[in-house]
Amino acid sequence: MSTRNVRLVEDVYERIKSETRPDETFSETVDRLIEGRSLLDPAGILTDEEADEFRRAITESNEADTGTPNDFDRIPEVEVREY
Repeated sequence: MSTRNVRLVEDVYERIKSETRPDETFSETVDRLIEGRSLLDPAGILTDEEADEFRRAITESNEADTGTPNDFDRIPEVEVREY
């Protein structure tokens, strides 16, 4: 594999260096840091049962969140004193 020299300002170099893992070369660190991410990356990390449980929790939360302005009625009145 061919190589290239790249000039970096000191603070950028230090930021990359601070991200370098013990078992990684500098090039591997840069590659890892600039690697593209996809919204599909976390796909498959939940079992079907876990995904169903999350869906149920979201549905229940949405149903409970009616957005009624009466929610403020539950806040107790506070006496304001002047000093």
